[in-house]
Amino acid sequence: MSLTIDITGLPDERLVFTPSPLAELNAMLHVLAEPGHHPALHGWASSTAATIPPELSERLREADFLWRSSRADFLVPGLPGATLAEELDAVDRVDDELYVTAALITTCGSSRLTRRMASPLSDPVANERARELALARGPRQAAFADRLLADPPAVRALVRRMLEDCQSAFFADAWQRVLPDLAADARHKADLVRLRGAGEALSAVSPSVALEQGADGRRRIVIDKLQDNATSGAASGGVTFIPTAFGRPHLLVVHAPGWRPVVQYPVAEAGLPEPVSLALVQQRLEALAHPIRLRLARTIARGPHTTGELAAAWQLSAPEVSRHLAVLRKAGLLVTRRRGRYMLYELDLAGSARLGSDLLEAVLR
Repeated sequence: MSLTIDITGLPDERLVFTPSPLAELNAMLHVLAEPGHHPALHGWASSTAATIPPELSERLREADFLWRSSRADFLVPGLPGATLAEELDAVDRVDDELYVTAALITTCGSSRLTRRMASPLSDPVANERARELALARGPRQAAFADRLLADPPAVRALVRRMLEDCQSAFFADAWQRVLPDLAADARHKADLVRLRGAGEALSAVSPSVALEQGADGRRRIVIDKLQDNATSGAASGGVTFIPTAFGRPHLLVVHAPGWRPVVQYPVAEAGLPEPVSLALVQQRLEALAHPIRLRLARTIARGPHTTGELAAAWQLSAPEVSRHLAVLRKAGLLVTRRRGRYMLYELDLAGSARLGSDLLEAVLR
């Protein structure tokens, strides 16, 4: 499953890398709403939540479906500004129909309210459908949808004031702290585009992002996402890539019709491993799913072994052991070193641990 962004005919310089205050604020709000997604930020989430004024905290809770499980499109700008105020001004220029549809997608559930239906502001059937879906999600979503559909300008003003209040409550300090790293990462990716081409820059964004040149001559950015979707960067004048410090591990993509495609990607952080692709995770799980390979993995987790030692320990043939070790090695789960004329195999504990602490405890038991 993947999202593809068609960039056929789009010059590489139209791939824009730049930080965004509004996008980073919403990454922070997501951390506060879903701290379980971000274990490395538990300390920040706890200390920040404790300092937010209760009145603002309640307003954030009432609207957290705008950023909890997905992100309203207008909160991730396609053309970021230098300040939060500048980006909020740009949101104010979005027409009511586009704004309301984007807000309802997150309020009602992105898989249940399609962007292709008629405007709920002008079509009674679409209006009633939006209210029903919001009610099914919960009373807070229903109340928000009712207010939004009844008086879009009033709700838009409330959302803006809430985001502005976040600026003084916690965002300004955090933004100043992370901005130098985000700007440096954006400059580095832009330099890669200029010096080595778009493919190199996209590979540096994430293992889950790639540039594909089709046999039909079309160029596509392919991103590993939950659903198969497609959009065009050429039609909207380009694609924007926004680095984030608070968004890890999420790779967020805005691709709704009427919006410039935006990819918000986590920057590399000292002390944290680079992300791996879902395909590699699946390959590792499949490698360990075989009972013989799992047995071998448990054995070499305790120390290095040769093929002959493993064959003797488990009454297997040497060629059979070699075949299973080759699968584990291809999945990146083995480290090897030579001892004389023998090759020693050992489980890569760091790589295995990234699949989960339960797995590591089980193989070392």
